[in-house]
Amino acid sequence: MTRALIFSLSLIALSLVTASLPAAQTSDGSFQEELSPSLAAVAKAMHATIRRNLAEAAAGMPADEYAFKPTSQVRSFGELVGHVVNANFYFCSQAAGTPSPAAANYETTTGKAALVKALNDALTSCDAVYSATTDANFQQAVKVAGFRGGETPTTRGAVLMFNTTHNNEHYGNMIVYMRLKGHVPPSTARVQRK
Repeated sequence: MTRALIFSLSLIALSLVTASLPAAQTSDGSFQEELSPSLAAVAKAMHATIRRNLAEAAAGMPADEYAFKPTSQVRSFGELVGHVVNANFYFCSQAAGTPSPAAANYETTTGKAALVKALNDALTSCDAVYSATTDANFQQAVKVAGFRGGETPTTRGAVLMFNTTHNNEHYGNMIVYMRLKGHVPPSTARVQRK
C-alpha cells in the first residue's frame, strides 16, 4: 500500500471513530449546560448532577450487596455511601459556617435503608447551602476545621467545589462496584434510555 492510501484509510477510520463518540458516552451530565460565567451557578449545576447520581446509585444497589468489597483493602459499598454522607454533612456545614447536622459516623452505619435516608438527608442539607450561594458570597472567607485540629482559611465556593469533586470521585467508585455486581450505573442507564 502506498503512504497516501494508508493515510486516507487512517483518516476515514478516525472520522468513523470520532463520529461514534457521542453515542458511546456513559454519562448524561453535559458540561455545556453547566458552564456559566457565574461560579455560583456552576457550583449549583455540578451539585445537582452529582447529587442525582449518588442518590440513584445508593437506591439502586440491592441491600444484600451493600457489604460488597471489590478487594479487602477498600470500603464496602455501604461504607462508601456512609463516607459520602459524612463528607457532605461536613463540607456543606463548613461552607455555611454552621455546625454539622450529622447525627453519627455514617461510615459505620449498616443497612441500606438507613444509609439511603442519611444520604438523602445530607444531600438535602447541601442543597440549602448551594442554593444560598451567590456570586456575592462565593468568595466569602470561611475556615475549615481540620481533623487533626486547627483551621484552614479558604472560601465558601472553594469548599463547595471540593465537595462536588469529592462526590464525583466516589460516584466513580460506586460505578465500579455496581458494574462488578452486574448493575448499570444510573448515569449510564439514563443515556441508554434516550
